[in-house]
Amino acid sequence: MTRPTETAVATEPVGDAVIIARSKDEPELFAQIFRRHASVIQRYVTRRLGPSVAEDVCADVFLAAFRQRHRYAADRLDARPWLFGIATNLVGRHRRAEIRALKALERTGVDPVTEAFEVSSDARLGAGAVDRRLAAALAALRPVYRDALLLVAWGDLTYEEIAVALGVPVGTVRSRVNRARSRMRAALGGADPTSIQEDL
Repeated sequence: MTRPTETAVATEPVGDAVIIARSKDEPELFAQIFRRHASVIQRYVTRRLGPSVAEDVCADVFLAAFRQRHRYAADRLDARPWLFGIATNLVGRHRRAEIRALKALERTGVDPVTEAFEVSSDARLGAGAVDRRLAAALAALRPVYRDALLLVAWGDLTYEEIAVALGVPVGTVRSRVNRARSRMRAALGGADPTSIQEDL
């Protein structure tokens, strides 16, 4: 006796916007957003603030996102820029911790995430990403410049995504990143370790 062959139906993954919209009536669905994006947000926050407060801040990011899900723009398919925006706002409340983390990096040269996470996206930073001088130069940047620069370098966002994250025009993002890079080059003797490199 032969069985009819079952045809596997290929289903495309459901986009973040759909999940967030459905979570308004079914709150438990929001856990999928956490599972998709928590590791990258945790990595970013850990780099910005150090491991001692990162876990709590990361939890606060997703709590805030859950509470704000009714305001999520349905035309934004990827929630990462929105989540990075929330993370950046929360990092702003911990500027002293961020400066302490950068000063620790400057003293030790040890990046707080290189041991705990894969280093694949770190290729986007130049070879001296954990250089002590880089940490000192980052600490010296104005927060708005540092936010924009690190969303490019450590958040791996495009300028358009950063504009969404920060709630500013793309031109403002370009200006902030250019000024940040200019200041970094000056502090590092002409080198720009934050320049985006093409994937090989």
